[in-house]
Amino acid sequence: MKTAVIIGAGPAGLTAAYELLEHGVARPLVLEQSSLMGGIARTVEHHGNRIDIGGHRFFSKSDRVMSWWLDKMPLQRGASGKMDLSYQRRSTTLHTDGDGPDPDQVDEVMLVRERRSRIYYRRRFYDYPISLSPGTLYNLGAWRSLRIGLSYLKSAAFPEREEKNLEQFLRNRFGGELYRTFFKDYTEKVWGVQCTDISAEWGAQRIKGLSVWKAVTHFVGKLLQRGDRGLAQKGSETSLIERFLYPKLGPGQMWDVVRRLVEERGGEVLTERKVVAVHADEGRIVAVTAEDRRTGEQTRIEGDAFFSTMPVRSLVRALDCPVPAAVREVSEGLLYRDFITVGLLVPRLRIEDEPGSGRVADNWIYIQEPEVKVGRLQIFNNWSPYMVADPNTVWLGLEYFCYDTDDLWRMSDADLLRLGEDEMARIGVIERGTVLDGVVLRMPKTYPAYFGTYDRFDEVRDFLDGFENLFPVGRNGMHKYNNQDHSMLTAMLAVENLRDGRTDKSNLWDVNTEGEYHEERK
Repeated sequence: MKTAVIIGAGPAGLTAAYELLEHGVARPLVLEQSSLMGGIARTVEHHGNRIDIGGHRFFSKSDRVMSWWLDKMPLQRGASGKMDLSYQRRSTTLHTDGDGPDPDQVDEVMLVRERRSRIYYRRRFYDYPISLSPGTLYNLGAWRSLRIGLSYLKSAAFPEREEKNLEQFLRNRFGGELYRTFFKDYTEKVWGVQCTDISAEWGAQRIKGLSVWKAVTHFVGKLLQRGDRGLAQKGSETSLIERFLYPKLGPGQMWDVVRRLVEERGGEVLTERKVVAVHADEGRIVAVTAEDRRTGEQTRIEGDAFFSTMPVRSLVRALDCPVPAAVREVSEGLLYRDFITVGLLVPRLRIEDEPGSGRVADNWIYIQEPEVKVGRLQIFNNWSPYMVADPNTVWLGLEYFCYDTDDLWRMSDADLLRLGEDEMARIGVIERGTVLDGVVLRMPKTYPAYFGTYDRFDEVRDFLDGFENLFPVGRNGMHKYNNQDHSMLTAMLAVENLRDGRTDKSNLWDVNTEGEYHEERK
């Protein structure tokens, strides 16, 4: 059997490894530079408490991906219903009769979780996505609500015809007043640049059909109980999904399971192996050099096909063949936003759904307060109660967005823990001095940016596509802000291309861009 070398053990890399074996295409050898599976979708344990880096909903409009997940980890007991599955004109129905594993007895089980997410702005909560509910209108006040409504009507009647940047994209869908109130500051906190400097393509991939009108109709539909409550939820925009699947012990558990399945079938997954060189000859990749991060030993590994999830900039730097000057210029200009999670364990919250409870039901909360650096707050108890060692405590994940050259990234763990506690106390989320435990996690190159030289990315894409046996897949592998299901689809299609001898890779790049891979229903 042929050998396929896979760089990275994230969702795309491990999906490719499994699919290669499933279809008898090649024996996979996965090289992962860390000790954990899942890439950005990993789970990190600290003193019995688990952290999900960024929060990962297991939901996809792709029936193929939903079925793939449930094949690896069955649905929990008591969750019944059905999902109509279809892919490439093939269709089937998955029945769930409620006889799945009991999460209290079995670890490898998929939970059904209710989704709740809100915006925290000026010490008040707002629905996310924004809806024109009575609570929203009350919190905004009559005058601001009127301005938002008039601004939206103006944008709807006279939209900007050409959407070149993210500001134009958002103004067209939400109006200028709502954009300035709830989108501008947060987006610029995440990306570190003005919305006018971010390509509208980011919005097209991450927000798609969502708008004020969609949010209003969704809200009315809920009131009339006409919403789609099935697990597949085909009629909902992704940002409006109200239920999703989630592994009992976090997203990394799924990828630990897939690793085991790959190894049981004859594949190999090597950890602490960083690819430092990619060797090419006559339009093909022939080998990579991997360095053992524990010993420093370097090994040349040859293969017949190569799947890369490493950042595009790193891949181009690693190539040992001549690279056109223009391609190298664009590659070096690609930017990445880095990510810090500060985990804080507290006995209770000051914000609460019911007086005296010390709890809220949110999975995550967008922090819109301008006086703090934290951008989003995860509450891991509400992702899965099994993520927390002591159910009488609240396990928080404070998310900071920065560049690895920023002072924030270079702060010591102790200083970041103090910063997190101070900011949460300052905006009224926790009581100062009540933190029981904490940890700091840094995740470089979490978000490929849609600025810098991104407007010339096609030059890099065309160059990489020239290597017929190289398949860039996944978020960083394609410099594309994909969710994990999109990353998985790129891997699935890449394996099919290899199996079928297809050298045109346009179908990979079309995922989350065109046709059936859109999250919005046509």
